[in-house]
Amino acid sequence: MLSINSEITNVTAKQNFDLGVCYQNGCNVVKNQGEAAKYYKLAADQGYAKAQFNLGICYHNGWGVVKNQGEAAKYYKLAADQGHATAQSNLGVCYHNGWGVVNDLTEAARYYKLAADQGHAKAQSNLGVCYQNGWGVVKNQSEAAKYYKLAADQGYAQAQFNLGICYTDGDGVEKDAVEAVRCYRRAADQDYPEAAARLKHCYQEGLGVPKDATEAFGYYKSAAEQGYAYAQFNLAVCYANGRGVKINKVEAVKWYKLAADQNFKKAQHNLGLCYTEGRGTAINLTEAARYYRLAADQGYPLAQFNLANSYAKGRGVVQDMVKATKYWRLAADQGYPPAQFRLARSYAEGTGVVQDMVEATRYCRLAADQGHAQAQFNLGNCYEKGLGVDQDFFEASIYYKKAADQGHADAQAKLPGSYKTSQNPKDRVEEGEYTTTRLNIRYFNSAEKRVRKDSEQHVETKRQRTSP
Repeated sequence: MLSINSEITNVTAKQNFDLGVCYQNGCNVVKNQGEAAKYYKLAADQGYAKAQFNLGICYHNGWGVVKNQGEAAKYYKLAADQGHATAQSNLGVCYHNGWGVVNDLTEAARYYKLAADQGHAKAQSNLGVCYQNGWGVVKNQSEAAKYYKLAADQGYAQAQFNLGICYTDGDGVEKDAVEAVRCYRRAADQDYPEAAARLKHCYQEGLGVPKDATEAFGYYKSAAEQGYAYAQFNLAVCYANGRGVKINKVEAVKWYKLAADQNFKKAQHNLGLCYTEGRGTAINLTEAARYYRLAADQGYPLAQFNLANSYAKGRGVVQDMVKATKYWRLAADQGYPPAQFRLARSYAEGTGVVQDMVEATRYCRLAADQGHAQAQFNLGNCYEKGLGVDQDFFEASIYYKKAADQGHADAQAKLPGSYKTSQNPKDRVEEGEYTTTRLNIRYFNSAEKRVRKDSEQHVETKRQRTSP
């Protein structure tokens, strides 16, 4: 057995390193991180790469020494320059994040490559991320997929997940939904929550596997219980809509809140809806406005729209049309049609802004061109009467027709003879000319008090990459 007498001289570097390991793990001695760091330092100063690496870890985590990222990077480099693969990988992470060294993605990629070429799975995965995003190397999706696969074949969950995304999107490999599912499942089986959430999406949509809402629910629940906000949000959606599980609005609120507390904007918005409408919780307009604001401040257009509505109606906040218009504009400028329509109404009425029919018709057109039926009808009316635009009966008829095709009753009445009357008297549209001797602002006030696109939609399929 190794002697642990610190007075012994001529101790080899390996002996000092082994003593450090003993103190770190409590092998035949009382566990003592300070003593471990001391012996690692002795061995490191003797040029022993493993000790240099371990001392770097001690400085990185503050084990037995004062935490110091600069010292950590220094010792990683000493070991890395001797070919220690994990030290090379860790030094790459330091350069990637600017931990103890100046941020340098080129150096990060260089050290990842040194470690990757020795078969280091995490470095291979991180090098794949670099190629995927063009960080420190020329962007190359094929190289990204190549390194993800090298790491994935060693069982590295993050690389399995990222390789799955490559197969889903056809980045660097041919699209292959079945192979994507295989990759997601391998990572999910290692409790990688992002992969579990992706796998759930595959089951829900039938991508690479048969549709199975119950199976989908199970994967979301697994990821959600690990604290993954994306999965918590989607699990709440499952409970709210009965996807793979019996509808339970109370459970939906619970999971929305867990995701919202992690600043997940969609969850914050949907929790606001729950408080507004009493879904799974008591109505609380103040809380609703608070959660709308949290999501709105992250730029989520649906939340901006509903926060604007709260200000317009004084629900949970002091009524303020100027603030309402501000948030409608924020959502409108992100292309959200209901907000564009509502902002058009503000300009038509002069509420919260100076009345301006040119701006009213501009925002009305933005919504109309995205298929908003009431906006199409209003824009047709503007062309018919020359309000905010030059009078143009042909353009008016075009927009009336667009609205009428969506079942807008007033628009159908504008186009006599184009729509047959229903056999059901309740549904009948009266034929004949619709009197429009002047533009009536009521068109901006009626028909649609608010078009709310319920965001309790299923998973966003936007690409997610996991960085180091």
